[in-house]
Amino acid sequence: MKAVVLVGGFGTRLRPLTITTPKQMLPILHKPMIEHVLEHLASHGITEAVLSMGYRPNAFVDAYPDGICAGVKVHYAIEPEPLDTAGAIRFAAHHGGIAERFIVVNGDVLTDLDLGALVAFHTEHGGEGTIALHQVEDPSAFGVVPTDDDGKVLAFVEKPPRDEAPTDLINAGTYVLEVSVLDRIAGGRKVSIEREVFPAMVADGVLYAMSGNTYWIDTGTPSKYLQSQMDLLRGERGERAVGVHPSAAIAADAVVARSVIGAGAVVAAGAVVRGSVVMPGAQIGAGAVVERAIVGRRAVVGAGARVDDVAVLGDDSSVGPGLRVSGGTVGVGEQLENDPSDPGDS
Repeated sequence: MKAVVLVGGFGTRLRPLTITTPKQMLPILHKPMIEHVLEHLASHGITEAVLSMGYRPNAFVDAYPDGICAGVKVHYAIEPEPLDTAGAIRFAAHHGGIAERFIVVNGDVLTDLDLGALVAFHTEHGGEGTIALHQVEDPSAFGVVPTDDDGKVLAFVEKPPRDEAPTDLINAGTYVLEVSVLDRIAGGRKVSIEREVFPAMVADGVLYAMSGNTYWIDTGTPSKYLQSQMDLLRGERGERAVGVHPSAAIAADAVVARSVIGAGAVVAAGAVVRGSVVMPGAQIGAGAVVERAIVGRRAVVGAGARVDDVAVLGDDSSVGPGLRVSGGTVGVGEQLENDPSDPGDS
């Protein structure tokens, strides 16, 4: 069985990290997110995948020029224009020569879903498509999927108000689809699988869904991107991961707690890094504090500065000595410095 992996989004919620890098190429614990996704596919016997690409496709091609990523053979399907979710699936499937049942996953979702169980459920129920469901506290930001007792989807409600949602089970972004679904997707235009294709399949009684208690996270926001890595460090997905890269330099009296410190990064004397991601080549100055924040590649946090509250520093940016960035973002290459004409506190 082949897979289609959707990686074409612009990653706007993760800017400025995604200004020059697709979000699926951002590191999750020292390797690109896409490798985690494909490793999960490979662990369930999938050896071939089509990457449905749009935004900065060369980042993927350059990283895996031999067409092998995490042991999976990948095809690069580059959309000539944005085609939305269903349009992207159709384009990628045709490009990759998919001619039988296949799996679709979102490239920015990390999950431990048992794909074998999902395929078995799909086979047992004999539908055209099967959706993996995940339970959330607030379903208002997702597609909500009520089903009958047999798993047949009764409706597909996209992003309902929280108090009007018919269920707390959401579309988890992993599907098993028969190749006949591709005939339901119009060519040459944008087509949403959530708003167009799935509702039509519901009307025909051929869409099913399987719920399950499994790890699932959409990494598309700074807080969730952070959480996905904190979960690995806490051991929520198996053994606790090691967050500090062997080539990082951490001063003897620095404090690094529950954080990811990337390759070649420097944490100077007296600095404190807690619950944060410090990307490769970044520098945390003496006495600086980085707490629940993301520091981009080669970014610099000056001596005595503080970066916290899910602040995001873009690549090659800097925060001057003694300054504080609490929440918000600092753009790629942006330099925040003290104003020498201001006698007040920074």
